[in-house]
Amino acid sequence: MAKLILNQEVTGLGAAGDVVEVKNGYARNYLLPRGIATLWTAGGEKQIESIKAARAARAVANREEAQALAEKLSANAIDIQVTAGETGRLFGTVKGADVAAAIEAAGLGKIDKRSVEFAAPIKQLGTHKATVRVHEEVVANIELNVIPTAK
Repeated sequence: MAKLILNQEVTGLGAAGDVVEVKNGYARNYLLPRGIATLWTAGGEKQIESIKAARAARAVANREEAQALAEKLSANAIDIQVTAGETGRLFGTVKGADVAAAIEAAGLGKIDKRSVEFAAPIKQLGTHKATVRVHEEVVANIELNVIPTAK
């Protein structure tokens, strides 16, 4: 078992700044090469504090604000304009940054692009679902309308 400090949130494992124990292969082959985690050391307490401070600065201040933002996001469908072929297939996929930018452009609030999760990659035009982790305890289910850009 390897003891690691998470640099970012991993669904089902923990949030940024958490110290976790995972199997050696998962750490060596996935978490460490991608920069998602670093090895835990006795001197890593300073690193944990800086990660938690950065996460707190990005997070919505309190649970009530997060709940209000989640209700606004769930009530409105978000339009995302993308470049697509004639068959409706996208040139690429919709990313968390695209969703965060569309939410901010619609005037619904500001979210972190890393808090957006998709059930499956979005590669077609149409209506899709996504979840946004607004706060550690608050998740919003949003509806995305993926539409082609005007030529």
